Amino acid sequence: MATFKAVVVDKTDAGQTVRLTDFDEKDLMDGDVTVAVEYSTLNYKDGLALTGKSPVVRRFPMIAGIDFAGTVENSSHPSWKPGDKVILNGWGLGETYLGAYAEKARVKSDWLVRLPASMSARDAMAIGTAGYTAMLSVLALERGGITPARGSIVVTGAAGGVGSVAVALLAKLGYHVIASTGRPSEVDYLKRLGAAEMIERKELAGAPRALGKERWAGAIDAVGSATLANVLSMTRYGGVVTACGLAGGMDLPTTVAPFILRGVSLIGIDSVMCPLPLRQQAWRRLETDFDRGKIESMTSEIGLSDVIDAGPRILAGDVRGRIVVKIR
Repeated sequence: MATFKAVVVDKTDAGQTVRLTDFDEKDLMDGDVTVAVEYSTLNYKDGLALTGKSPVVRRFPMIAGIDFAGTVENSSHPSWKPGDKVILNGWGLGETYLGAYAEKARVKSDWLVRLPASMSARDAMAIGTAGYTAMLSVLALERGGITPARGSIVVTGAAGGVGSVAVALLAKLGYHVIASTGRPSEVDYLKRLGAAEMIERKELAGAPRALGKERWAGAIDAVGSATLANVLSMTRYGGVVTACGLAGGMDLPTTVAPFILRGVSLIGIDSVMCPLPLRQQAWRRLETDFDRGKIESMTSEIGLSDVIDAGPRILAGDVRGRIVVKIR
């Protein structure tokens, strides 16, 4: 068995450690497909795992990284063969199951999605779990009947990973997008992605009212806490709000008023255990509905050796858009 490079999180009595080290293939977990990992990405959850700011990692030692794109090396399952190009998002990767920041991964066959034909592995990870989550949110808005004709969509945390892709997706689909950000320096960036209006984060950060002035037909919220409560209070009758992040906190200081007086729906978006058919639908839609000409403007690239230092930056809100991690 060979060794390969991996970013390993461990825990001792003195606290958490993270290091780039050699990992022995024999220590990989059970699975029926082995993948040569080509690209991963840095998500907010990865930042939490790398820094230990939240108990994301459930077993030690753990290879960090919640998603990857790569090529099948070997498989004992008939659905996959050597040379197949694949994507994996979630399923406990980097949390309870050895993850993506490594040159090799052994995983379960039914966790994998086939890489869309027109995408490279780098394209897929420029989208990554953040972009796939944004697409799941768009699909939820559509299922709730929120079409462009219904009105504006507000995106919170708009300059982050989920937000950037959500803005670009919604704009391409014809929605009037209102981007909320606490970083005035990113206004031009968000307008290039397709935002039609901008609001400052502080407009949604104050003490929430039970009901505010109706301003939008729907929302994609990556922040949570008071921001989500304010978004709900300003959503129009019959609107749909998706919740997919907690950068502002896990609490939700709201009332039942938006739900019982305006018929607003709050839909939770889970990217980790999402059923395979919905994953496949999301990636098909990302292939056709995401303007990949905008990928470069929202993406920066680092190497595997840079991941550890990048973790604190994403938690501090110092990352614009997406960070792709080149593994090999």
